[in-house]
Amino acid sequence: MSQALNALTELLSLTKIGPLHFVGQCENLGLRQVFGGQVIAQAISAAQQTTLADRLIHSCHSYFLRPGDSALPIHYDVEILRDGRSLSARRIVASQNEQLIFTMTASFHSNEPGFSHQTDMPQAPAPLSLATEQELVRQLSPTAINKRFVSAFSAERALEIRPVQPYNPLKGHVSAGERQLWLKANGQLDEHSFLHSALLGYAADLNFLPVALQPHGKGFLEEDMQVATVDHSMWFHRPINMNDWLLYDIESPSAQNSRGFVRGAFYDRQGTLIASTAQEGVIRQRLDRA
Repeated sequence: MSQALNALTELLSLTKIGPLHFVGQCENLGLRQVFGGQVIAQAISAAQQTTLADRLIHSCHSYFLRPGDSALPIHYDVEILRDGRSLSARRIVASQNEQLIFTMTASFHSNEPGFSHQTDMPQAPAPLSLATEQELVRQLSPTAINKRFVSAFSAERALEIRPVQPYNPLKGHVSAGERQLWLKANGQLDEHSFLHSALLGYAADLNFLPVALQPHGKGFLEEDMQVATVDHSMWFHRPINMNDWLLYDIESPSAQNSRGFVRGAFYDRQGTLIASTAQEGVIRQRLDRA
């Protein structure tokens, strides 16, 4: 396991300080606030640790209420809403300095047979034919405000990411509201670890909302842009293996009223649909900075 993956899995494992109370530290990715995927992943981890081992997450619905401070720990409190014969429901709230910053409801389901179908996987080039995100980020010429981002994203990462369509977050260009990327853990996770689900929650927020800016030729780290997630949902359809490549296929069907909407799907290399995602957030151009 790489040092970066080991550090991230430690962050996602959390410190348990009560039956339903957990604390997580933050990573600093050079962004303006805590990375939303980290909070999603830690909330999934907290909830999963309060459920039976054979009940894995199948959906979660989240709201980001305030920006998180990456210099402070985050407290996660889990509420048991229901434990049925095959389904469990949890509510998770995250806070810093006694202020609520995030809330999630999550549902867990034990495995059972039933009907099965899925949409076909879209076409995409093979992952190893593409440059890594680190290689692409190292080619950027950052402004002073974004040097921390370039430094963090060009260093060793917990996830190996290979974008199909490179996009510069510091200076956008007009393109269709579509993006594909391959990703996997930078190392090996235990096959049966619940951290596969948490790590997919982390990955789901990467390269996601900024796709809504592509038709408008803007990068999410341009100095006149304010980009922040409001709500995020995920559905986990089939077993997850973060040790092998997953294709993240993303589209943005709408932007309106300073909000962008994106949705995505994760497929494994065999074409199996693993998970679906949807997110809406603020994409606001500050005209006083333009």
